[in-house]
Amino acid sequence: MRFDLDMVGAFVPGIAIWLVGGLLVFLGLDAILTRWDFYRLFWNPPLARFALFAGLFCGLGLLASM
Repeated sequence: MRFDLDMVGAFVPGIAIWLVGGLLVFLGLDAILTRWDFYRLFWNPPLARFALFAGLFCGLGLLASM
């Protein structure tokens, strides 16, 4: 299912919805994991944060394709 959004005369790919959705879920989960000091378990915390976001974004994309 491919679609585009018309936002003020500019067409935005539909994947932008999943990007924003993944970002919102990531921000909430990241705040919880930071409060629990979860990232101290990783050698490179920014890389762990990126991997978490990438996993969420891809997961939402897979759910959308079902």
